[in-house]
Amino acid sequence: MKKNVPLVGHLVVGLAAMAGFVAVFMVLWNWLMPFIFGLPALNFWQAAGFLVLLAGLVKFMTLSAFFGMHGYRRNPLREKWMKMTPEEREEFLKNHHFGRRCRRFAE
Repeated sequence: MKKNVPLVGHLVVGLAAMAGFVAVFMVLWNWLMPFIFGLPALNFWQAAGFLVLLAGLVKFMTLSAFFGMHGYRRNPLREKWMKMTPEEREEFLKNHHFGRRCRRFAE
């Protein structure tokens, strides 16, 4: 029975921490949002659901950024640049007008 005591204690502390976090979020929401934006006040369960929704959105955005939206990695111009020799890069900069900064490196 003693082996289950730490597990139950961790569970109780975790639930209390989550309830406290939801309560703080609810109080802050009910204090600020109706006054600033005219939004309705939330009860405890609405605040908990809102936090779950926010956590899911943040997780989705983080995963989509990690797995699919690497703008700097899938840039065709960057891929072409990485395959060029230094001489080809100099010629490329001389023939294309990318602004003063890039022309300075070509000289």
